[in-house]
Amino acid sequence: MTSALQAIIFDFDGVIADSEPLHFRAFQQALAEDGLELSPKEYYSRYLGYDDVGAFQAYGEDHGLPMEAARVKELVTRKGAKLQAMLHGGSVLFPGAVEFVRAAASAVPIAIASGALRHEIDEVVEAAGVASLFTVIVASGDTPESKPSPAPYRLAFERLREAAGAALEPQRCVAIEDSRWGLESARGAGLRCVGVTNSYPADELTGAELVVSGLQTLTLDALDRLCAR
Repeated sequence: MTSALQAIIFDFDGVIADSEPLHFRAFQQALAEDGLELSPKEYYSRYLGYDDVGAFQAYGEDHGLPMEAARVKELVTRKGAKLQAMLHGGSVLFPGAVEFVRAAASAVPIAIASGALRHEIDEVVEAAGVASLFTVIVASGDTPESKPSPAPYRLAFERLREAAGAALEPQRCVAIEDSRWGLESARGAGLRCVGVTNSYPADELTGAELVVSGLQTLTLDALDRLCAR
């Protein structure tokens, strides 16, 4: 039984769901309908850390394109439809993700803090049979600012603390992330940070106190030791 560890907040895409490549293709296809290009290098180096709205806005800024609210909304809707078609093509969970989520939920309260749309998260965790294990889910649009702002992790922590009815301490709660933007968000909320190398190599996971290859290699004992430092 853990003692120092009080709670775990998971990023979703790139940590639980192996959906970052699908997001890239959906963004790419949505832009291609307007004759716009998006390379893998550009997506992974520039836009992966944003939610959908932020990614299209940043793309517009970078390419000198007007991205008024109506156009962004249309692109987000188009991208979402393309992603749904791909998600329904089969399981997108990383190996060991369900097992670790179940083990974590049996020990401490767990949450998700993600830039993904809520219905995308809900569909995946429900299909995996783990939806009821998450005490809190913070999704795109739940905070005024997305990652790398600390707002998503801060809200998830605050809601966890309310739900737990206990004096949770940020330094005894762990965020699990796959990108430097997410790690920056978690650090800003005062959480302990674990990086997984599903999307980026270890040397690009700036700010992670512990780096593992994925949830299949992570243990609750390791998180407990991290929080006990």
